[in-house]
Amino acid sequence: MRDCGAAAPPDQAALDVLCPMHARLDREGWIVHAGPMLAKLDARSGVVGRRFADLFELRRPRIDDRVDLLMDGGAVRLRLRLRQPPATGLKGVFVPVAGGAVVNLSFGIALQEAVRDFSLTAGDFAATDLAVEMLYLIEAKSVAMEASRKLNLRLQGARIAAEEKAFTDTLTGLGNRRVLEPLLTRLIDAGSDFALLNLDLDFFKAVNDTLGHAAGDHVLQQAAGIMRAETRDSDRVLRLGGDEFVVILEGPVDRARVDDIARRLIARLEEPMRWEGRPLEISASIGAALSRSYVTREAGAMIAQMMDDADRALYAAKAAGRGRHVVHDPSEGG
Repeated sequence: MRDCGAAAPPDQAALDVLCPMHARLDREGWIVHAGPMLAKLDARSGVVGRRFADLFELRRPRIDDRVDLLMDGGAVRLRLRLRQPPATGLKGVFVPVAGGAVVNLSFGIALQEAVRDFSLTAGDFAATDLAVEMLYLIEAKSVAMEASRKLNLRLQGARIAAEEKAFTDTLTGLGNRRVLEPLLTRLIDAGSDFALLNLDLDFFKAVNDTLGHAAGDHVLQQAAGIMRAETRDSDRVLRLGGDEFVVILEGPVDRARVDDIARRLIARLEEPMRWEGRPLEISASIGAALSRSYVTREAGAMIAQMMDDADRALYAAKAAGRGRHVVHDPSEGG
């Protein structure tokens, strides 16, 4: 490191204020003075008394870091990079002066990273430097983007909540009629094996007529809970309206499984429910259709046919005395 104890030129103090990121070089390329901001780039080892080429890699012009070759020319634009990590890129202008040169530097597009890496503040920049305004703009943009991100999250949450509400039966918390067709379409398009069970509560109207709608709502909520408990997480229970429910059993599913679940559902629903100390007795009738019974896999036609066949099976269960289930048999036709 070279001894640079010579007195500074009389204009040095002004230059430090106007160009805080400048360096004065002697004719051999040694730094004899550094502005206060430039000194921060290597505060631990110091900048003054070191070769300019030891601190900076000169990328343009390509003169093998021989800045002394520029001493006898005019002003030259520079592109440089710090040799030490984080290897920040810089822009500069090299101006020969009596006894050497002045190099003024700036961070260019690396400004935001440099402020972070070297702990710079607005006070490190010249008062007229547009970089200060750029810092404020960057900060304002960051604040605006964060506010926009939070707003988007709130809007997304509101949209999801609205969609969930639109597809949810508010009384029971089950999916509603709007869920049915998209759900069946997805299963059919995926070639999945499933069963569709139409379930009606028997004697529900008598509860409503004798004890009122509050008792009826209680029955519907209890029935929904029973259907959830007796089916798997992969199955779906929907309330279509009134005392009409649909249970979708995802496969593999066969007649034996449908029979087993239908019997368990009916048995559980026939257990007396309590309402204000009084027993409420209902039952259920179920009509079912199995997807494997259908040749066509065109979603629209298959959904319509399965719903129609499950409805006919449900009416057959009711006609047989209620509290029963019937699985549609395609061999019977009609």
